[in-house]
Amino acid sequence: MSILGDPLKDESLNRINWDFAGYRKLSGTQELVEFHQNSSCRIWLNNQTDDFPTHWHSALEIIMPVENHYDVIAGGIEFHLMPENILIIPPGMLHSITAPSWGQRFIFMLDISSISVLKGFVGIQALLAHPILFTRQTYPLIFDDVYQILIKMRNEYFSNSEYAELMVQSLILNLFVKMGEHHNNADELFPNVKIGKQKEYVAKFNQLLEYIDEHYMDELTLESIASMAGFSKFHFSRLFKQYTDFTFCDYLCYRRIKAASELLGRSDLSITEVALNSGFPSISTFNRLFKQQLGCTPREYRTKNQKYS
Repeated sequence: MSILGDPLKDESLNRINWDFAGYRKLSGTQELVEFHQNSSCRIWLNNQTDDFPTHWHSALEIIMPVENHYDVIAGGIEFHLMPENILIIPPGMLHSITAPSWGQRFIFMLDISSISVLKGFVGIQALLAHPILFTRQTYPLIFDDVYQILIKMRNEYFSNSEYAELMVQSLILNLFVKMGEHHNNADELFPNVKIGKQKEYVAKFNQLLEYIDEHYMDELTLESIASMAGFSKFHFSRLFKQYTDFTFCDYLCYRRIKAASELLGRSDLSITEVALNSGFPSISTFNRLFKQQLGCTPREYRTKNQKYS
Protein backbone atom coordinates (compact mmCIF):
# COMPACT_ATOMS: atom_id res chain seq x y z
CA MET A 1 0.00 0.00 0.00
CA SER A 2 1.18 3.55 -0.69
CA ILE A 3 -0.02 6.78 0.92
CA LEU A 4 0.19 9.76 -1.41
CA GLY A 5 0.19 13.49 -0.73
CA ASP A 6 0.15 15.92 2.17
CA PRO A 7 -2.59 16.45 4.76
CA LEU A 8 -5.09 19.21 4.18
CA LYS A 9 -4.01 22.60 5.44
CA ASP A 10 -7.25 24.61 5.39
CA GLU A 11 -8.68 23.93 8.83
CA SER A 12 -11.97 25.75 8.22
CA LEU A 13 -12.80 23.56 5.23
CA ASN A 14 -11.40 20.45 6.86
CA ARG A 15 -13.37 20.69 10.11
CA ILE A 16 -16.23 18.58 8.78
CA ASN A 17 -13.64 16.01 7.65
CA TRP A 18 -12.28 15.42 11.14
CA ASP A 19 -12.26 11.65 10.51
CA PHE A 20 -10.20 12.00 7.33
CA ALA A 21 -6.40 12.42 7.43
CA GLY A 22 -6.37 14.11 4.04
CA TYR A 23 -4.38 11.38 2.33
CA ARG A 24 -5.43 9.41 -0.71
CA LYS A 25 -4.45 5.77 -0.27
CA LEU A 26 -3.71 3.24 -2.98
CA SER A 27 -3.56 -0.54 -2.75
CA GLY A 28 -2.13 -1.64 -6.06
CA THR A 29 -4.34 0.02 -8.67
CA GLN A 30 -7.30 0.54 -6.32
CA GLU A 31 -7.84 3.71 -4.33
CA LEU A 32 -9.31 3.02 -0.92
CA VAL A 33 -12.01 5.67 -0.65
CA GLU A 34 -12.81 6.83 2.88
CA PHE A 35 -16.29 8.32 2.95
CA HIS A 36 -17.29 10.78 5.65
CA GLN A 37 -18.34 8.91 8.79
CA ASN A 38 -21.67 7.08 8.26
CA SER A 39 -22.24 8.75 4.91
CA SER A 40 -21.87 8.06 1.21
CA CYS A 41 -19.76 11.06 0.25
CA ARG A 42 -16.52 12.86 0.89
CA ILE A 43 -15.72 16.37 -0.38
CA TRP A 44 -12.49 18.18 0.37
CA LEU A 45 -10.22 20.96 -0.81
CA ASN A 46 -7.23 19.16 -2.22
CA ASN A 47 -3.83 20.87 -2.57
CA GLN A 48 -1.65 17.81 -3.05
CA THR A 49 1.32 18.12 -5.40
CA ASP A 50 1.89 14.38 -5.80
CA ASP A 51 1.08 12.59 -9.01
CA PHE A 52 -1.25 9.59 -8.92
CA PRO A 53 -0.42 6.54 -11.06
CA THR A 54 -3.13 4.71 -12.95
CA HIS A 55 -5.81 3.61 -10.48
CA TRP A 56 -9.56 3.20 -10.00
CA HIS A 57 -12.15 3.28 -7.23
CA SER A 58 -15.77 2.32 -6.72
CA ALA A 59 -16.86 5.93 -6.12
CA LEU A 60 -17.92 8.52 -8.66
CA GLU A 61 -15.27 11.27 -8.62
CA ILE A 62 -15.81 14.92 -9.56
CA ILE A 63 -12.84 17.29 -9.88
CA MET A 64 -13.28 21.10 -9.82
CA PRO A 65 -10.00 23.08 -9.99
CA VAL A 66 -9.94 26.30 -7.98
CA GLU A 67 -6.37 27.49 -8.53
CA ASN A 68 -4.03 26.41 -11.32
CA HIS A 69 -4.49 23.44 -13.62
CA TYR A 70 -4.82 19.69 -12.99
CA ASP A 71 -3.99 17.06 -15.62
CA VAL A 72 -5.99 13.83 -15.74
CA ILE A 73 -6.02 10.85 -18.07
CA ALA A 74 -9.33 9.00 -17.69
CA GLY A 75 -10.63 6.26 -19.93
CA GLY A 76 -7.63 6.84 -22.19
CA ILE A 77 -8.55 10.52 -22.74
CA GLU A 78 -6.30 13.41 -21.64
CA PHE A 79 -7.84 16.36 -19.80
CA HIS A 80 -6.07 19.62 -18.93
CA LEU A 81 -8.42 20.99 -16.29
CA MET A 82 -8.60 24.68 -15.45
CA PRO A 83 -10.73 26.62 -12.92
CA GLU A 84 -14.43 26.44 -13.87
CA ASN A 85 -13.82 23.08 -15.56
CA ILE A 86 -15.67 20.08 -14.12
CA LEU A 87 -14.57 16.51 -14.77
CA ILE A 88 -16.72 13.52 -13.82
CA ILE A 89 -14.85 10.22 -13.58
CA PRO A 90 -17.25 7.24 -13.46
CA PRO A 91 -16.91 4.47 -10.86
CA GLY A 92 -14.43 1.77 -11.82
CA MET A 93 -12.69 3.79 -14.54
CA LEU A 94 -8.90 3.65 -14.74
CA HIS A 95 -7.36 7.10 -14.50
CA SER A 96 -4.13 8.87 -13.55
CA ILE A 97 -3.39 12.39 -12.32
CA THR A 98 -0.45 14.75 -12.81
CA ALA A 99 -0.51 17.60 -10.28
CA PRO A 100 1.18 20.99 -10.64
CA SER A 101 3.70 22.31 -8.12
CA TRP A 102 0.94 24.41 -6.53
CA GLY A 103 -2.80 24.74 -6.77
CA GLN A 104 -6.10 23.69 -5.24
CA ARG A 105 -9.14 21.80 -6.41
CA PHE A 106 -12.30 20.45 -4.82
CA ILE A 107 -12.60 16.67 -4.99
CA PHE A 108 -16.02 15.02 -4.68
CA MET A 109 -16.16 11.28 -3.96
CA LEU A 110 -19.72 9.94 -4.16
CA ASP A 111 -21.14 6.48 -3.61
CA ILE A 112 -23.98 6.25 -6.14
CA SER A 113 -24.79 2.56 -5.65
CA SER A 114 -28.18 3.29 -4.04
CA ILE A 115 -29.09 5.69 -6.85
CA SER A 116 -28.02 3.36 -9.65
CA VAL A 117 -30.87 0.92 -8.91
CA LEU A 118 -33.57 3.55 -9.42
CA LYS A 119 -35.85 3.20 -12.42
CA GLY A 120 -34.65 5.35 -15.29
CA PHE A 121 -31.01 5.37 -14.19
CA VAL A 122 -30.02 2.98 -16.98
CA GLY A 123 -29.84 5.90 -19.41
CA ILE A 124 -27.51 7.77 -17.05
CA GLN A 125 -25.48 4.58 -16.66
CA ALA A 126 -24.67 4.70 -20.37
CA LEU A 127 -23.44 8.29 -19.99
CA LEU A 128 -21.28 7.30 -17.02
CA ALA A 129 -19.39 4.75 -19.08
CA HIS A 130 -17.16 7.62 -20.24
CA PRO A 131 -15.48 10.55 -18.48
CA ILE A 132 -17.53 13.74 -18.83
CA LEU A 133 -15.93 17.18 -19.10
CA PHE A 134 -18.22 20.12 -18.39
CA THR A 135 -17.05 23.50 -19.70
CA ARG A 136 -18.91 26.49 -21.07
CA GLN A 137 -17.85 25.30 -24.52
CA THR A 138 -18.71 21.59 -24.26
CA TYR A 139 -22.06 22.01 -22.47
CA PRO A 140 -23.14 25.64 -23.00
CA LEU A 141 -26.83 24.97 -22.31
CA ILE A 142 -26.43 23.34 -18.90
CA PHE A 143 -22.96 24.33 -17.66
CA ASP A 144 -24.22 27.03 -15.29
CA ASP A 145 -26.86 24.68 -13.86
CA VAL A 146 -24.33 21.88 -13.30
CA TYR A 147 -21.82 24.29 -11.76
CA GLN A 148 -24.40 25.69 -9.34
CA ILE A 149 -25.59 22.21 -8.35
CA LEU A 150 -22.04 21.26 -7.39
CA ILE A 151 -21.46 24.52 -5.51
CA LYS A 152 -24.67 23.88 -3.53
CA MET A 153 -23.57 20.30 -2.89
CA ARG A 154 -20.20 21.50 -1.60
CA ASN A 155 -21.78 24.18 0.59
CA GLU A 156 -24.28 21.74 2.09
CA TYR A 157 -21.51 19.26 2.84
CA PHE A 158 -19.46 21.84 4.74
CA SER A 159 -22.48 23.33 6.50
CA ASN A 160 -22.53 20.49 9.05
CA SER A 161 -26.33 20.69 8.93
CA GLU A 162 -28.44 17.85 10.30
CA TYR A 163 -29.81 17.33 6.77
CA ALA A 164 -26.56 17.83 4.85
CA GLU A 165 -26.38 14.18 3.73
CA LEU A 166 -29.97 14.24 2.44
CA MET A 167 -29.35 17.50 0.62
CA VAL A 168 -26.20 16.16 -1.02
CA GLN A 169 -28.09 13.06 -2.20
CA SER A 170 -30.95 15.18 -3.57
CA LEU A 171 -28.46 17.36 -5.44
CA ILE A 172 -26.73 14.29 -6.93
CA LEU A 173 -30.13 13.20 -8.27
CA ASN A 174 -30.72 16.70 -9.60
CA LEU A 175 -27.36 16.54 -11.38
CA PHE A 176 -28.18 13.21 -13.02
CA VAL A 177 -31.63 14.41 -14.11
CA LYS A 178 -30.05 17.50 -15.69
CA MET A 179 -27.52 15.33 -17.53
CA GLY A 180 -30.18 12.88 -18.68
CA GLU A 181 -32.55 15.56 -19.95
CA HIS A 182 -29.76 17.21 -21.88
CA HIS A 183 -28.63 13.90 -23.38
CA ASN A 184 -32.17 13.03 -24.48
CA ASN A 185 -32.39 16.10 -26.68
CA ALA A 186 -33.65 14.17 -29.70
CA ASP A 187 -32.66 16.86 -32.23
CA GLU A 188 -28.98 16.49 -31.31
CA LEU A 189 -28.97 12.71 -30.79
CA PHE A 190 -30.61 11.86 -34.11
CA PRO A 191 -30.12 14.90 -36.36
CA ASN A 192 -30.73 12.94 -39.57
CA VAL A 193 -33.97 11.36 -38.38
CA LYS A 194 -37.35 12.86 -39.18
CA ILE A 195 -38.67 15.10 -36.41
CA GLY A 196 -41.66 12.85 -35.74
CA LYS A 197 -39.36 9.86 -35.16
CA GLN A 198 -36.71 11.43 -32.95
CA LYS A 199 -38.51 11.19 -29.59
CA GLU A 200 -39.76 7.74 -30.55
CA TYR A 201 -36.14 6.64 -31.03
CA VAL A 202 -35.10 8.07 -27.64
CA ALA A 203 -37.88 6.11 -25.92
CA LYS A 204 -37.01 2.97 -27.89
CA PHE A 205 -33.33 3.08 -26.99
CA ASN A 206 -34.09 3.73 -23.33
CA GLN A 207 -36.28 0.61 -23.39
CA LEU A 208 -33.48 -1.35 -25.07
CA LEU A 209 -30.99 -0.29 -22.41
CA GLU A 210 -33.43 -1.42 -19.73
CA TYR A 211 -33.78 -4.76 -21.51
CA ILE A 212 -30.00 -5.19 -21.69
CA ASP A 213 -29.78 -4.22 -18.02
CA GLU A 214 -32.16 -7.06 -17.15
CA HIS A 215 -30.78 -9.67 -19.59
CA TYR A 216 -27.02 -9.00 -19.83
CA MET A 217 -26.35 -12.49 -18.48
CA ASP A 218 -28.18 -14.06 -21.42
CA GLU A 219 -26.75 -14.76 -24.86
CA LEU A 220 -27.54 -11.42 -26.46
CA THR A 221 -26.47 -10.80 -30.04
CA LEU A 222 -26.38 -7.71 -32.21
CA GLU A 223 -28.78 -9.37 -34.65
CA SER A 224 -31.34 -10.29 -31.99
CA ILE A 225 -31.36 -6.86 -30.32
CA ALA A 226 -31.51 -5.07 -33.68
CA SER A 227 -34.46 -7.24 -34.69
CA MET A 228 -36.19 -6.51 -31.39
CA ALA A 229 -35.80 -2.80 -32.09
CA GLY A 230 -37.12 -3.22 -35.64
CA PHE A 231 -33.89 -2.16 -37.41
CA SER A 232 -31.36 -3.84 -39.64
CA LYS A 233 -28.19 -4.58 -37.70
CA PHE A 234 -26.28 -1.93 -39.68
CA HIS A 235 -28.86 0.81 -39.06
CA PHE A 236 -29.19 -0.25 -35.42
CA SER A 237 -25.40 -0.19 -34.90
CA ARG A 238 -25.19 3.38 -36.16
CA LEU A 239 -28.10 4.60 -34.01
CA PHE A 240 -26.90 2.73 -30.90
CA LYS A 241 -23.47 4.34 -31.26
CA GLN A 242 -25.10 7.77 -31.59
CA TYR A 243 -27.18 7.21 -28.46
CA THR A 244 -24.60 5.59 -26.17
CA ASP A 245 -21.22 6.41 -27.75
CA PHE A 246 -20.63 2.63 -27.58
CA THR A 247 -20.78 -0.17 -30.08
CA PHE A 248 -23.37 -2.72 -28.98
CA CYS A 249 -20.69 -5.31 -28.14
CA ASP A 250 -18.62 -2.84 -26.13
CA TYR A 251 -21.66 -1.70 -24.15
CA LEU A 252 -22.68 -5.28 -23.38
CA CYS A 253 -19.13 -6.02 -22.17
CA TYR A 254 -19.15 -2.86 -20.03
CA ARG A 255 -22.48 -3.86 -18.44
CA ARG A 256 -21.27 -7.39 -17.75
CA ILE A 257 -18.04 -6.20 -16.11
CA LYS A 258 -20.08 -3.84 -13.94
CA ALA A 259 -22.29 -6.75 -12.84
CA ALA A 260 -19.28 -8.97 -12.22
CA SER A 261 -17.58 -6.39 -9.99
CA GLU A 262 -20.72 -6.38 -7.82
CA LEU A 263 -20.99 -10.19 -7.72
CA LEU A 264 -17.34 -10.52 -6.69
CA GLY A 265 -18.37 -9.10 -3.32
CA ARG A 266 -20.24 -12.35 -2.65
CA SER A 267 -17.99 -14.96 -1.05
CA ASP A 268 -20.45 -17.77 -1.86
CA LEU A 269 -19.72 -17.51 -5.62
CA SER A 270 -16.54 -18.81 -7.26
CA ILE A 271 -14.78 -16.71 -9.91
CA THR A 272 -16.13 -19.08 -12.56
CA GLU A 273 -19.69 -18.70 -11.24
CA VAL A 274 -19.30 -14.91 -11.26
CA ALA A 275 -18.18 -15.06 -14.90
CA LEU A 276 -21.10 -17.25 -15.96
CA ASN A 277 -23.66 -15.26 -13.95
CA SER A 278 -22.41 -12.09 -15.61
CA GLY A 279 -22.87 -13.48 -19.11
CA PHE A 280 -19.27 -14.32 -20.03
CA PRO A 281 -18.95 -17.55 -22.05
CA SER A 282 -15.52 -18.47 -20.67
CA ILE A 283 -13.33 -17.74 -17.67
CA SER A 284 -10.39 -16.76 -19.90
CA THR A 285 -12.46 -14.12 -21.71
CA PHE A 286 -13.77 -12.84 -18.39
CA ASN A 287 -10.28 -12.56 -16.84
CA ARG A 288 -8.87 -10.79 -19.91
CA LEU A 289 -11.66 -8.22 -20.25
CA PHE A 290 -11.91 -7.58 -16.51
CA LYS A 291 -8.19 -6.84 -16.20
CA GLN A 292 -8.33 -4.67 -19.33
CA GLN A 293 -11.06 -2.51 -17.77
CA LEU A 294 -10.03 -2.43 -14.09
CA GLY A 295 -6.30 -3.11 -14.20
CA CYS A 296 -6.46 -6.20 -11.98
CA THR A 297 -7.77 -9.75 -12.21
CA PRO A 298 -11.17 -10.68 -10.75
CA ARG A 299 -9.38 -12.62 -7.99
CA GLU A 300 -7.21 -9.60 -7.09
CA TYR A 301 -10.31 -7.37 -7.12
CA ARG A 302 -12.13 -9.73 -4.74
CA THR A 303 -9.17 -9.97 -2.37
CA LYS A 304 -8.78 -6.19 -2.13
CA ASN A 305 -12.46 -5.52 -1.60
CA GLN A 306 -12.80 -8.22 1.07
CA LYS A 307 -9.75 -6.84 2.87
CA TYR A 308 -10.88 -3.22 2.88
CA SER A 309 -14.69 -3.54 3.02
